[in-house]
Amino acid sequence: MDLNYSDEEKAFRAEVRSFLAENLPAEVSDKVRRGISLGKEGHEKWHATLNARGWLAYNWPREFGGAEWNAVQRHIFEEECAAAYAPRIVPFGLSMLAPVLQKFGTKEQQDHYLPRILSGDDWWCQGYSEPGAGSDLASLKTRAVRDGDHYVVNGQKTWTTLGQYANWIFCLVRTDPEAKQQEGISFLLIDMTTPGITVRPIVLLDGTPEVNEVFFDDVRVPVENLVGEENKGWTYAKYLLTHERTNIAGVGFSQAGLDAVKRIARIETANGRPLIENPHFAARLAQIEIDLMAMATTNMRIISQAASGQAPGVESSMLKVKGTIIRQEINDLTRRAVGPYAMPFASEAVEGDNAPIGPDYAGPVAAHYFNNRKLSIFGGSNEIQRGIIAKVKMGG
Repeated sequence: MDLNYSDEEKAFRAEVRSFLAENLPAEVSDKVRRGISLGKEGHEKWHATLNARGWLAYNWPREFGGAEWNAVQRHIFEEECAAAYAPRIVPFGLSMLAPVLQKFGTKEQQDHYLPRILSGDDWWCQGYSEPGAGSDLASLKTRAVRDGDHYVVNGQKTWTTLGQYANWIFCLVRTDPEAKQQEGISFLLIDMTTPGITVRPIVLLDGTPEVNEVFFDDVRVPVENLVGEENKGWTYAKYLLTHERTNIAGVGFSQAGLDAVKRIARIETANGRPLIENPHFAARLAQIEIDLMAMATTNMRIISQAASGQAPGVESSMLKVKGTIIRQEINDLTRRAVGPYAMPFASEAVEGDNAPIGPDYAGPVAAHYFNNRKLSIFGGSNEIQRGIIAKVKMGG
């Protein structure tokens, strides 16, 4: 297995860097670096820029308007975007729903929804988790009852990321309450403007309403909005989750975060000397860098396997656990590096309404620290991932 980049891959990296240098506005990159919210309009503008280049749907097949990049190209692109502080590509329509529609949707669904995802006409959110169904997703209780040519949906979803911006939501609903948990679930596409839907924000530790509760009260959904077969939604849900967990190690984000810590540590001082020269701080920084290098190598091994057509196994769970631990360690070390400037945290700094207290790099530090506590929970909690690892590798 060759973990070195080929000449073609090096040329592709140079092409991505050139594109970012020419098309990523400095003010946008600065907002991302400082942790200031871009809002819906900011994300839509960046999506439009990528779509004009043909790079927005880089994981889609060409037949659906995608770039059809291989695993190595996707990794290079994501790594360079993180290093340049490009906005995150919002994944719900592009990387989660679209692969499901491409594999299981009808021709009519593909022709209608996929172009609207690319154009930005539709903003999708994910309706999976419920108050009593998180890691145990199969225990969901939101009901969809057939009534002629409609389903009538009642229930609640929670932790709906960026649901305040969405005009569509893809949902798992229970259509057969008598069946075994996984066998009575269906996959529905629901227009968020339908009467009976209420969106209520949840303010997180960082002071922002990034996630929401979504309530369904006798919401009527046309039967043609069913994806695949009724009561087969669990199959589609598992397929979607394999795409949700793509690149979940977050190597690019961690590398950018580590570089930022080093820059801060060269500026901040302890006992009259740069913090990066403090033995205790330097030792912790070195340990994180060692762990990140080891994880990046493992990540490249898995990418190499994917590029040769092999499906990643339990290694994706290992990367998820280690990747989230490293990112949270970087957040904590950054918080310690800025010292008291991390304490007067105000959500207004994240929204860009007020200047941060202290240097501008201190503004988002507390927000990132608090918000990224979620990393070890979403995408399958680390406890669940450790159970998968134990079961596969140790027969647990």
